[in-house]
Amino acid sequence: MTADATPALVEKREPAAGPRVRKGSAYPRYLAGKVAGAAVSLLAVLVTSFFLFRLIPGDPVKTMTGGRQVSAEQLAAYRREFGLDLPLWRQFTDYCGKALTGDFGTSYQFRAPVVDKITEALPNTLLLTGTAFVLYTALGVFLGTRSAWRRGTVGDRFNTGLALTLYSIPSFWLGLLLIIVLSVGIGPLPGMFPTGGMESGGEEGFAYVLDVAHHLVLPVVTLVAVEYGQTLLVTRSALLDEMGGDYLTTARAKGLRDDLVRRRHAVPNALLPTVTLIFINLGRTVAGVILVETVFSWPGLGGLFYQALSVPDLPLVQGLFFVFAAAVIVMNTLADLVYPLLDPRVAR
Repeated sequence: MTADATPALVEKREPAAGPRVRKGSAYPRYLAGKVAGAAVSLLAVLVTSFFLFRLIPGDPVKTMTGGRQVSAEQLAAYRREFGLDLPLWRQFTDYCGKALTGDFGTSYQFRAPVVDKITEALPNTLLLTGTAFVLYTALGVFLGTRSAWRRGTVGDRFNTGLALTLYSIPSFWLGLLLIIVLSVGIGPLPGMFPTGGMESGGEEGFAYVLDVAHHLVLPVVTLVAVEYGQTLLVTRSALLDEMGGDYLTTARAKGLRDDLVRRRHAVPNALLPTVTLIFINLGRTVAGVILVETVFSWPGLGGLFYQALSVPDLPLVQGLFFVFAAAVIVMNTLADLVYPLLDPRVAR
């Protein structure tokens, strides 16, 4: 080989500049696609929320009168007040135009802006479902990791069996059962917790905090018992897929303890499905759990949605439905945007 040929070989071995540019631009394209998909989904939810709840039987104006004798002129005045006398297409365009500016109209039953009612109930829902979210996520990840690492043992079979059983139980049924056993009392077991609500009333300062915490116990236990199993099973399955990897064998061959192999190598590589589930559950935290809030008379968004649905209070139902769906869509999109940080191959 001559010296003159050497520069040519070196030049051939240099990577081309083109792929680097395309690789660098992969994430912006990925980001734009996910954000555009979320925007389309939100628009679809906005349209769906308008037409879906108009299929509910019943006349909201007659429901608001509470069965009282009301003249046809009064009913017509109510319909004009809430815009129900307009053609459907006009109601739809007015709804979309206002919703895009954050105005979901005025609640029929509360005679207050829908946004104000949502803002008023949101902190209560975040307190309940946020507390439950932290507990069932931590419990599910911890037990899922231990079950996968000790698969086939008695502890693994017990954890997965209990998780599947609790996950299959309807949340409202478990809530009612806890009220019967721990609130009303059964046999020699006295009632220890309130049957519902968020506070007893009349408490201030630290006593108020304890009172709210006392009311919080049963709904949080219900949510944790029903929800932690999903996180456990997803974490366990993802970790089992990683445990056959050669890199774990190499880590053990280097003398690392099983504890370190699990925490430093196996668990981080198995996080992708769990991250998806965590973000989706985080979106559901805003929505709350309608049945649980209803069973325990918790004054949050879920209970408000059930109350509005029984009228039906169309502006309030539509606004809550949009907020619930938007929270899930936004959190799901954030999960998609976090993926490339955990695994850069996702954005390619």
